[in-house]
Amino acid sequence: MGIERLEGRDDAVLTILKITDEVNQLKDVDTILDKILQESRRFSGADAGSIFLVDNDRLIFSYVQNDTLFKTEAANAALYQNFGIPISEQSIVGYVAKTRQSLSIDDAYELDPTLPFSFNKSFDEKSGFRTTSMLAIPLIAQESRLVGVMQLINAKNESGAVVPFSDEAKTYIPLFCNNASVAIERGLMNRELILRMMQMAELRDPAETGAHVQRVGAYCAEIYGTWAARRGLSAKDIKNTRDNLRLAAMLHDVGKVGISDAILKKPAKLTDEEYDIMKWHTIFGARLFRNQTSELDRMSQEIALYHHEKWAGRGYPSIPLDQVWAEEPTLGGAPMSGEGIPLSARICAVADVYDALASPRSYKDPFPDEKCLGILEKDAGTHFDPEIVEIFLEIFDVIKAIRDRWVETPGT
Repeated sequence: MGIERLEGRDDAVLTILKITDEVNQLKDVDTILDKILQESRRFSGADAGSIFLVDNDRLIFSYVQNDTLFKTEAANAALYQNFGIPISEQSIVGYVAKTRQSLSIDDAYELDPTLPFSFNKSFDEKSGFRTTSMLAIPLIAQESRLVGVMQLINAKNESGAVVPFSDEAKTYIPLFCNNASVAIERGLMNRELILRMMQMAELRDPAETGAHVQRVGAYCAEIYGTWAARRGLSAKDIKNTRDNLRLAAMLHDVGKVGISDAILKKPAKLTDEEYDIMKWHTIFGARLFRNQTSELDRMSQEIALYHHEKWAGRGYPSIPLDQVWAEEPTLGGAPMSGEGIPLSARICAVADVYDALASPRSYKDPFPDEKCLGILEKDAGTHFDPEIVEIFLEIFDVIKAIRDRWVETPGT
């Protein structure tokens, strides 16, 4: 092996180690999948790709990127498709999951008919996209646990022509995936821990379901992404903030564990006195994050405390952060308003209210889209940050895809 080849190998390994370290800084599984797919595509020159995660005996579609079909960094409804594929040898990703071996295909339309797997042309037929070269890689974490399969599509050369995946891609991307799969598993664990925390709140308030907090977290991440892109923030900064915001928003009502069942489960409108007690969930939630060790803790605290503040004032709890720790803080002090309310809380306010309007409750059926959006528009500038409402309407196709991804079902 020549010196140039050795240097090329060393450079590739150092790049993989650097990117793996960056992946390990992330917390939410969606941000981790986005980073892994983006870096794998960059290394291989792939135009598109997707990641499927294991759920029992199925592979669940979990992330997608496609430079030809989707705008980079833009809110994207395709991310929230909801379908699965059996782990069997009949499909390409199923075969890779079953055999735990990487698979490289030069032309998906010219597969040997004697192979056990076949290429599903339905996506190409619907989208007008043309799949040619493919590289599918099993995602194997510690103790040989299969967490998913990554599929890269259409490697391109310097002139933009689709070519087969290079030997370097077939060698080094599986190496990267072996390291990154541990981060995926950790991201899934983080999400599950938050959902378990919210299950405690659900025992008290039936409206605080896993599906509800998943939706609110995803709404907030997509709203923020568009807000940040309008301001030209870097892709890295956007991803890092989205990473924390999605998880923090899922914890927006965790303080309800401190409110009595008589209030949380009351099937009728609360009295003024009961409503005043309910306001304390913002204080209880913020207090859970007093000992802060990360940006996630800080953002979780500000969302829990401030997501009921209103753009024009008159929200709650309207107290300074340093008063949260007092034995008997007084709610309803100098009102917060406008950009004095943290951005994360302004975003969560829109996401949380929309989801409450669009979801069934013991006292109402879900409101139709027109009514939900009408309420948000009417209250823009009083209850809500007008720009956040504007962005919400702009990406409503993505909002609907998120809503359809996490539907209320018994036991969720």
